[in-house]
Amino acid sequence: MPKFNANLTMLFTEVDFLERFGKAAQAGFDAVEFLFPYQWPVRQLAELLQSNNLKLVLHNLPAGDWSAGERGIACIPGRESEFQDGVGSAIEYAKQLDCSLINCLVGLTPEDVSAEIVNETLVNNVVFAADALAKEGKTLLIEALNSKDVPGFRLVSSKDSLDLLAEVNRNNVLFQYDIYHMQRMEGDLVATISAHSDKIGHIQLADNPGRHEPGTGEINFANLFRAIDKTGYTGWIGCEYIPAASTEAGLSWLKAYT
Repeated sequence: MPKFNANLTMLFTEVDFLERFGKAAQAGFDAVEFLFPYQWPVRQLAELLQSNNLKLVLHNLPAGDWSAGERGIACIPGRESEFQDGVGSAIEYAKQLDCSLINCLVGLTPEDVSAEIVNETLVNNVVFAADALAKEGKTLLIEALNSKDVPGFRLVSSKDSLDLLAEVNRNNVLFQYDIYHMQRMEGDLVATISAHSDKIGHIQLADNPGRHEPGTGEINFANLFRAIDKTGYTGWIGCEYIPAASTEAGLSWLKAYT
């Protein structure tokens, strides 16, 4: 049976971020994830997790200037020092929040830079992050995003992600498989997850179209969850979707799996 965690960046947005921990616990979640913790004191976040009996499953590396449209900097030459500083910040938060998974959004492919240099920069940065995380017993994830929502993103398919894993060749680097993004890009969800389950370190979900909760679109989640169970996957599935109405009103789909 799958176990689901709440993505606090996407869910319970009816209230301020720090209030979402309590909302998630009240809704029955035992674990949470979010994009970035860095604007809040780590002690404050730790207290919220502890007081609400929540586990933090995942957060991301710093991803550049998010408000300006950046979606990571790992593939951008000339920003290696910034990337390495971000790895250090992520590790400090992860250690104090007892978070074992850190996701790397690799960024938009820079223009006017050769493909070879972009790829070399990406591989070197991911290797640096992986080796730094390995010293702390942490796992690095890399994620593909669909090119319709995020034009120009460096990784847009399962193949892109798996090829990068092979180049990096580190045991603590795995694929964060986002069901919504991969449905938009390639489909074949069951076949892909089944074939590459040993490379998948975390799964996230949303239905398509609309990126809303399961049951609002075209994906047969009951069949997909059965297939995930058959692979032996024991990790969390992050609910990273935009509620079609209020968050609480959209949680009824979970009743079939609890």
